[in-house]
Amino acid sequence: MRSVAGPTDHVVVVGAGLSGLACALHLLGAGRRVTVVERDAGPGGRAGRVRLGGYEVDTGPTVLTMPHLADEAFAAVGDSLARRVELVALHPAYRARFADGTSLDVHTGAEAMEEEVRRFAGPAEAAGYRRLRHWLTELYGAQMRRFIDANFDSPLQLLHPDLARLAALGGFGRLDRQIGRFLSDARLRRVFSFQALYAGVAPARALAAYAVIAYMDTVAGVWYPKGGMHAVPRAMADAAADAGAGLRWSAEVASLERSAGRVRAVRLASGERIACDAVVLSCELSTAHQLLGGAPRRPVRLSHSPSAVILHAGGDRTWSDLAHHTLSFGTAWKRTFEELTRSGTLMSDPSLLITRPTTHDPSLAPPGRHLHYVLAPCPNTTVGPSAQSWRSLGPRYRDSLVAELERRGLDGFAASVEEELLVTPLDWAAQGHAAGSPFSVSHRFAQTGPFRPRNLVRGWDNVVLAGCGTTPGVGVPTVLISGKLAAARITGGRGRSAAPPPVRSSSTSPRAGSA
Repeated sequence: MRSVAGPTDHVVVVGAGLSGLACALHLLGAGRRVTVVERDAGPGGRAGRVRLGGYEVDTGPTVLTMPHLADEAFAAVGDSLARRVELVALHPAYRARFADGTSLDVHTGAEAMEEEVRRFAGPAEAAGYRRLRHWLTELYGAQMRRFIDANFDSPLQLLHPDLARLAALGGFGRLDRQIGRFLSDARLRRVFSFQALYAGVAPARALAAYAVIAYMDTVAGVWYPKGGMHAVPRAMADAAADAGAGLRWSAEVASLERSAGRVRAVRLASGERIACDAVVLSCELSTAHQLLGGAPRRPVRLSHSPSAVILHAGGDRTWSDLAHHTLSFGTAWKRTFEELTRSGTLMSDPSLLITRPTTHDPSLAPPGRHLHYVLAPCPNTTVGPSAQSWRSLGPRYRDSLVAELERRGLDGFAASVEEELLVTPLDWAAQGHAAGSPFSVSHRFAQTGPFRPRNLVRGWDNVVLAGCGTTPGVGVPTVLISGKLAAARITGGRGRSAAPPPVRSSSTSPRAGSA
């Protein structure tokens, strides 16, 4: 593995999101002096926090999987995630509600989920689920250490026995077809393939290898951090400070001072100069390229994942059939992905993620109040409406979403709202996210693994990238790995992941719903 040459005693990490903070902790654990500079007033990046009246709102991800990857970063400085953050295992991980009125609780315990599938779709589908679960576990084992938790210097590194193992498992087939080998019920197939949207690819076109995301969601488990997802980066920043890191808030980087192919200092917009031996850019990929004077040449222009509209709503009522995470599917499926990724139109029959964090953390809202987070995928601004068009489109779309929620059983939703925040591609673009998408570069084959933007930058001897735009990709687990891999480029370490904790079965985990 290539690593940064020359002195690396003092490293400046630009960006205090999950990847930057993970990188900082791994660097501190390896004996480096670390300064983290962040343009915002505190840590979090995409996993930020905003206050709406008496409500505390997570502005980014709401689903935490693979928490052992965060714990690795804490462990690097002799700390632990459990000491800093209380995690609640979610049972069910999700509740799926379908347009035909049926619903399914998605359990991560094998026995509980098999029982639920049998109730929902019969014994044949339950047996298919068991086989699917085994396949997902095998797929994860074939990919994690070799293709996800790995720094790539060349596509030739793919030539490994694990590649043959992945091929034998059908990892290079199409996701929807491979899921269909195990499950014939179209509703169940959605539950195990909607995760392709995280990668920015429709299930009909996504590689089956991306089912590893379904493993994380439906096998390895889903957790909720008390205090919200923002509690994780906040705890990471506290651990980094306790380990000796310098944390600079409201400190925007204006330029990199370069000499003889190396960055010698980071210059802030305030005019301050911070001398350094190496730099990690964990900011948005397009921002990193601006600081570097341009993006590396690629045969084909980078394409980005779909975006999302998010409605944060605090109000005086909730609905008993909502779980902590509820997937509300429309009737359309293939057409939805066509609209999101090709035609660039808003979903005509939307599928939505509804999160109710006050299910497990009522402290996020005033007494007797509830907080709902409604995420509606939408086209990015390259294939769909422009960022500026959302100035007028946003309020209209908000009203249509609320009307759709009421049609789907959330009677009185509109009247219940006391505080709200609508986030659209206009807001994502204003935050610097390319194509108005918080989900960065998509994971089509030409932008995955060794073909994704590398975390070492040609022509810059001591600059490393981290975050969702580089290796290994989008999502909370992968950006945590990204920070570790970036640190390994500086320290020369292997940066390998510890094995995840054993998956709990339903015999040792509560089966009750979270309503």
